[in-house]
Amino acid sequence: MFAESRPFRVAPHRLPAWKAVLPIGGHAELHRPGRPVVTAPGLIVPPQLVHSCAATSPYAALFIDAWLLPSRPEPVRLDAGVVRRLLAALGTTGSDGPGTDADLAAGYTELRALAGDPVPLDPRVAHAIHLCTSRDPDLPIASLADEVGLSAPRLRALVRRDVGIALVRLRQWGRLSTAVAGLPESTAALAAATAGFADQAHFTRTARDFTGRTPASLRRAEAQGAP
Repeated sequence: MFAESRPFRVAPHRLPAWKAVLPIGGHAELHRPGRPVVTAPGLIVPPQLVHSCAATSPYAALFIDAWLLPSRPEPVRLDAGVVRRLLAALGTTGSDGPGTDADLAAGYTELRALAGDPVPLDPRVAHAIHLCTSRDPDLPIASLADEVGLSAPRLRALVRRDVGIALVRLRQWGRLSTAVAGLPESTAALAAATAGFADQAHFTRTARDFTGRTPASLRRAEAQGAP
């Protein structure tokens, strides 16, 4: 989760995860090339949607892995009451954004109640995704496939079928999550190296592509929100 204590806009990006944008008193705006602007008290943005986003007030943004909510192609508008309920579940209703003790599990439970249950993953896909996003983003795809008893092409095909995102992109998401988690205690260069990026420039490009933000911006926003 990230939080901003002021209105904020992010550049165009394509996130391989769900994003819930929860303004505190204002509204959210979603911009897509050639499409009308979507405006609402809050938004849930599906994975892999190319867009830019803005909030007219302080806000919280929750990132939820693609397989943890049921698939849908279009953004979901949230009314003000739902946004207040989600913010309350996180443990915040103030104008300065969530604190470091935000209850992320409660926030996800509320989102799950709203969106419904996802389709269960093939256990082999679930294990491979856990390995490459949480435990070892540098593990070669061939090694991932061996670990779960599949060929590399078959594993790639199953991940794309069940999750809708290429395995290599999910692995980059795991690297980015690892690097961002290390930002409050280290430099961007050290966080990039620890997470397995080739260099700080690679980290910066991935952050912009996936979130529309620079590592420096993520460091500041992450420090305001919960790890």
